[in-house]
Amino acid sequence: MTAGATLKVMAVTGPAAGLATAFARIGQLASLRPVHEAFGWLHLHEQQIMAWQQELVMVAAPPFGEGPRAEWLCGKFRELELDDVGLDGIGNAVGVYRGEESGGACVLLSAHIDTVFPADTPIEPQLNGTRLTAPGACDNGAGVAALLAVAAALGHAGIRPACDLVFVGNVGEEGEGNLRGMRHFYQHAPLRDRVAAHVVLDGAGHEVAVTHALGSRRYLVTIAGPGGHSWTDAGRANPVVVLSRAIAGLGDLNLSTKPRTTLNVGTIEGGTSVNAIPEQVTARFDARSTDAEQLIRLEVEIHRAVEDAVIEANEGVKREHALRFSIEMIGDRPAGALAEHSIIFENLRAVDRHLGIRSETRIASTDANIPLSLGVPALSLGAGGDGGGIHTRNEWYDARGRELGLRRILLLLLACCS
Repeated sequence: MTAGATLKVMAVTGPAAGLATAFARIGQLASLRPVHEAFGWLHLHEQQIMAWQQELVMVAAPPFGEGPRAEWLCGKFRELELDDVGLDGIGNAVGVYRGEESGGACVLLSAHIDTVFPADTPIEPQLNGTRLTAPGACDNGAGVAALLAVAAALGHAGIRPACDLVFVGNVGEEGEGNLRGMRHFYQHAPLRDRVAAHVVLDGAGHEVAVTHALGSRRYLVTIAGPGGHSWTDAGRANPVVVLSRAIAGLGDLNLSTKPRTTLNVGTIEGGTSVNAIPEQVTARFDARSTDAEQLIRLEVEIHRAVEDAVIEANEGVKREHALRFSIEMIGDRPAGALAEHSIIFENLRAVDRHLGIRSETRIASTDANIPLSLGVPALSLGAGGDGGGIHTRNEWYDARGRELGLRRILLLLLACCS
């Protein structure tokens, strides 16, 4: 951290009394010399930020295999002189940037470090000007690089916010990770009860804020039986056919549009040969809604459809030839929403107004689902720039416009720390 005068953000704030007051507070905050110095670091060090991002994506972080990337991030946290750097019990990388009133309320800035790509995925980052192409370059290479950029800018400017800023590179956001990193943090971290606000960084962009957490439940449905030969054992119940009947029935459901509710069958797997009755078939179901009651209703409908299809198939069948089924929940992301008049929301609107950003709120499933479901003010932002090809090997991130996104994040953090 660069030596010099520190910034006591608390000294420039006043009580939050709506957008006008918040806007005045943000303007006052942004006019301070240390904040200008932090902005200057962001402006002059895009090459350093991109170098971090390129180095990051070369460290594979498949589902449940994020350890090497977490260790890499801890190393960068130490280089930036964060305190209390280390891995928590589930593998999240954590570091603390001390504030004037350290040990009290804190503001959390997090970005997930896992990707959707298997461990054996070839990773050969290609940097062409401002554009980085690699698996995970945007989701969430952009978010993790922003963590480092914000910490570096704060340290360079010698900014000392009113409260601690906690930086977390968390595991388990993608797919069947089931938000396990954030879930663990809010269940076990010693400072979990001190979090006054939580900003999640996920992907690119600077004009969107996810303020409503889309709830989801995921199920692994299995139907099994004795199987057999397609000719000599013809007539035995076929698990694929029976599961297909259940799926067809679920496809006829009238799902709620207000609140919007969806049901998807993402995979069906089973069987060994075209001339064999399968012994087992599995399917993965994904139910989503902004309303918890709708998710409960869909869970009941899935159980009913599968059970009814199996019971019908087993009518008059010998016990040893009967089908059996199981339904396992493999994902549960709680729904939630950020209150319109929460301090973090007012601060974000004021920051966007100050920076000339026309912000748009959205509904999505992110790490912010966990704090929002627990009543912790939280939202998810892009880390600036642009990206595309998400979850493909040709995923890309373009750093043009990144600086504006990083300024947005830094101002919001300091305002929330007031």
